[in-house]
Amino acid sequence: MKYDVLIIGGGTAGIMTAAQLVRKSPQKLNIGLIEPSEKHFYQPAWTLVGAGTFNMKNTIRDEKEYIPEGVNWIKDRAETIDPEDNVVQTQNGQQLSYDYLVVAPGIQINRDGIPGLAEALDKGVVCSNYTDPEHTWKVIKNFKGGNALFTQANTPIKCGGAPQKIMYLASDYFKKHGLAEKTNVIFASPGGVIFGVKEFADTLNKVIDRYDINTKFHYVLTRIDAENNTAYFKVNTEESVTPDGAIGEKLLNDKEVAIPFDMLHLAPPQSAPDFIRKSQLALKEGPSAGWVDVDIETLQHLRYPNVFALGDVAALPTAKTGAAVRKQAPVVVANILNLIKNNSLDKPRYEGYSSCPLVTGYGKMVLAEFKYNNVRDSDPLLSKFLDTAKESWFLWILKKYGLPYLYWNKMLKGKM
Repeated sequence: MKYDVLIIGGGTAGIMTAAQLVRKSPQKLNIGLIEPSEKHFYQPAWTLVGAGTFNMKNTIRDEKEYIPEGVNWIKDRAETIDPEDNVVQTQNGQQLSYDYLVVAPGIQINRDGIPGLAEALDKGVVCSNYTDPEHTWKVIKNFKGGNALFTQANTPIKCGGAPQKIMYLASDYFKKHGLAEKTNVIFASPGGVIFGVKEFADTLNKVIDRYDINTKFHYVLTRIDAENNTAYFKVNTEESVTPDGAIGEKLLNDKEVAIPFDMLHLAPPQSAPDFIRKSQLALKEGPSAGWVDVDIETLQHLRYPNVFALGDVAALPTAKTGAAVRKQAPVVVANILNLIKNNSLDKPRYEGYSSCPLVTGYGKMVLAEFKYNNVRDSDPLLSKFLDTAKESWFLWILKKYGLPYLYWNKMLKGKM
């Protein structure tokens, strides 16, 4: 089967691209979309599910409701890509050829990426909003005090602020339920700062002080011993490490520590899907190895000009979020349509916009919007009414009600 445009992935990026192509193309295009899942998930709300303030069922809808009319849904899984011959082979053996390819299969969670993780994840007191937010809520509700440890893998992850959001909500829950005095909330992060944009970091540091959160930066999770409720970290600093006796931290050698926990929430290791990492489209070396090699402004592949990538799978120096896709999809669509018509790229450029709705407690949120080089890029209209770098009840309402509505009814329908 030959397609004018073949899209790999039916998540946020794939559906948005397909919907906008249908809406904006002056001619009817033969568009194919490869996606095996029958369900579509609104994952940004999983933070709220993990805090008991959003129903998991309301984050799940049938994929068929969002396949644009006229787009051929190929219920299969992409297995190999041959960009030299413009062919994608699926798991079921279909050979699909294309004039233009849009690569948007999302990101892969690697449960075996840290020793002990696969055995521990989503069981007992070990939880993750990335995999089972309903279990996270059970863990938080059943927590009686002790060490509440929040951490993340030392890999790129989708929604880099998510490990913090659930920590702030859990801290608020503990405070409201009289557990704060007998709880040590610990944030062990491989990064060096709480947030890369100063205006938002200033607010978050105040939130950290309010909840008396113990921050440990440059802590890289190396293994989990779920049987003994202990997490092990390598500390990537030049300074000598002094173990924190207040939380039972133990120094095993110069740069390795062990921290006991009574609950553990983590963002697991993540990567591009295996078939992408093995393909000719992926970078083979450097810090972005495994991700699709695209121009960071046009989103066009740097070696195969009829291939574009967007969303989590693209090698872009910005946060992997649905908000980023909202700005990426129009660029990909404009470029493909102009290539079809004029054999040249269009003028729109992606400037690295991404957004992180940082929930800082029940009824409080900061809206961190930024672009390449950690430059603040707040919405000018919204900024007329409030400072989005400050905690706001209005922004909480936007997160809980406004953004889900816009996602299902505007973004996935290809409406700007």
